[in-house]
Amino acid sequence: MSTLQGLQKIKIVTNKKYQKNGLKSYVYLLQKWGFQPTQPGPYVQLNKASESGHQGLLSKIGGKSATPRTLVKKLDAYSSQTSEVPAEDQQNDALYLCPVKIGTPAQTLMLDFDTGSADLWVWSNQLPAATQTSGKKAGHVIYDATKSSTFKASSGSTWKISYGDSSSASGTVGTDNVVLGNLKIKGQSIELAKNISAQFASSVGDGLLGLAFGAINTVEPKAVKTPVENMIAQQDIPESAELFTAKLGSWRDANEPDKGEGFYTFGYIDKPTITASGQEIYYTPVDSSQGFWTIDSASTVVNGKAVSQAGNTAIMDTGTTLALVSDAVCEAVYGAIKDAKYDQQNQGWVYPSDTTVDQLPDVTIAIGDKQFVIQKEDLGFADVGNGTVYGGIQSRGDMTFDILGDTVLKGIYAIFDQGNKQFGAVQRPEKYQNITPAA
Repeated sequence: MSTLQGLQKIKIVTNKKYQKNGLKSYVYLLQKWGFQPTQPGPYVQLNKASESGHQGLLSKIGGKSATPRTLVKKLDAYSSQTSEVPAEDQQNDALYLCPVKIGTPAQTLMLDFDTGSADLWVWSNQLPAATQTSGKKAGHVIYDATKSSTFKASSGSTWKISYGDSSSASGTVGTDNVVLGNLKIKGQSIELAKNISAQFASSVGDGLLGLAFGAINTVEPKAVKTPVENMIAQQDIPESAELFTAKLGSWRDANEPDKGEGFYTFGYIDKPTITASGQEIYYTPVDSSQGFWTIDSASTVVNGKAVSQAGNTAIMDTGTTLALVSDAVCEAVYGAIKDAKYDQQNQGWVYPSDTTVDQLPDVTIAIGDKQFVIQKEDLGFADVGNGTVYGGIQSRGDMTFDILGDTVLKGIYAIFDQGNKQFGAVQRPEKYQNITPAA
């Protein structure tokens, strides 16, 4: 449904090649954020700098004084000997992809929209020929700056992102026009991949579009503005529309009134979605001082019993599939599921695959001062293969804040109001809870 300005939804495409694996997603998050696990398992952080210089996002929050950490794998559960984390032990959390038009004439790339990062990087024709050839065979669209009349190189600027030693990308920078749902952002900085690790090369997306705040952009020697920051800077964007929204759909909801539709909007809020919720948008202030969408989240309620955590905050992150919360909250959630347990080998909480909907607890989590339901169908993330399901809620380790990813976001329509530094939400109504295991 387009608005009067001709803006349109950007439909989310589910990555069909994405195979859910609880432990691999958790390892990815250990690399991405750099937190130390507080529960036993095969992976642990050592207080030393990694060979590549990679540091998790916690280093951005902790400042330059933060102790460097390197994720390693124990040779066995009880061993003090460790080894590097193999690339195949983790996977990028690119479950959802969105079409983005770049350049003149437009080249359409499928990008991972990530509110936990602030870089817009793409596969480019600067990559090695062999990488481009294999990428095209795998279905990647490779941005070719030489074919765009509006591209301008940014001399001297470089970028690098890494999610661990085995997962990185780097390259040069230029500017070009970017179109997000018919909203044109002129002169947007594009980070062109010149080098890409096997981990990224094996992913389905053609790059990433960061939707966090520019403070964590990696371009050097000077950081560049994000697409949303540039959208706000353009005069034709009214103050009331300095925002983007996200509705993460699911195949589980094909029988729901909204058919499980997923989309993003830029520059407007989708009114039919608000109307269907039967609610008014609830807003809570955002602390963007560290570059993330950080909100207050001081309690979780499990079957009517509150787990209160005064002063607790949470980062709203579309680039994370799981919800990472305190051990106290994990214990409350899984303590309410019969025969649920902590699985040391899989470094996460699991529960029996034959658990029925009515045996799953009612769980709500605070967004600001309001409780929002985590749908029962999202309490399970992936089949472990041993008669158990890897939970969608897992431990945040030694982090002092939560990371609320898709497990929470799938239950709401989220409004990221950058201009007013606030986060809005309405509960997504669901008639059914579909806990059928993923194929």
